[in-house]
Amino acid sequence: MNSTAAVFAAAVTTYYWWQNIKGIEESSDKALRVMQITTVMVVVLFAWGGYSVIMRGSHLPPAPIPSNLKFSDDALGFLKNSGLPIFGLFGILMAFGHSILAMSGEESLAQVNREIEHPKLKNLKRAAIVIAIYSLTFTGGATLLASMLIPTWERTNIYQNNLIAGLAMYMVGPMFWRIAFRIFVVVVGFLILSGAINTSMIGSTGVLMRVAEDGVLTDWFRKPHAKFGTSSRIVNLVFGLQMFTIIVTRGNVITLGEAYAFGVIWSFTFNSLAMLVLRWKYHGERGWKVPPNIRIGNT
Repeated sequence: MNSTAAVFAAAVTTYYWWQNIKGIEESSDKALRVMQITTVMVVVLFAWGGYSVIMRGSHLPPAPIPSNLKFSDDALGFLKNSGLPIFGLFGILMAFGHSILAMSGEESLAQVNREIEHPKLKNLKRAAIVIAIYSLTFTGGATLLASMLIPTWERTNIYQNNLIAGLAMYMVGPMFWRIAFRIFVVVVGFLILSGAINTSMIGSTGVLMRVAEDGVLTDWFRKPHAKFGTSSRIVNLVFGLQMFTIIVTRGNVITLGEAYAFGVIWSFTFNSLAMLVLRWKYHGERGWKVPPNIRIGNT
């Protein structure tokens, strides 16, 4: 399964590498289409799932008490066999650590920043709110429906890592339509992740271009493609790193998720550090402040 995913990822990455070498128009139109298709899937999932609950009945998930909470070895991480309590503070920290992956939508705002219309700050805040509501509703709602419709053994042993596929198979209705919906879910997932590959390539290329313009990278990287005039050498560098990641991880989602979360945490850390240094050195009026702001003397 992992190897098949890695082959698909390599093929899609190669396709977008060639598109970026030729020079594709950086636009969010395709991403909007994917989002619209995803929204159709979510609406069908909730409507059909709700109807199935009414017709078939359901069982609520077990109460969140320590005896009912089970953590996998991957979830426990360094806490496994450490003797430290996994509930209370450590449990909350683990939950925050896993929820970091949900920040990818917010992180993408930086990559499409140049395409956002004026007033930029207000539209950025609107986008962040939409992402938060969409993620919470879809993720939480689908998980709750899975607990209500899929029997416990099947949910924990067969569909643990693919709850939406399990939901499709336990809906009320003919088998044909259940399988058709499951195929639709797979297609939507393929479109979302394919777009993510292109977004990451465009975002990484933009960052490295700015680094090259600042003189950190040599001018050799900025030399345009002889035929298409694109920054092909930087695109090639990003493509090489993407393929290296795919080959090294061999499609293992746990390894990819941990690497991604590690990268996001360090990205946020250095962004915060850079902001601290900037505010320490820049003494002018700031355009926007996060409340509350406490003043002590002139500080």
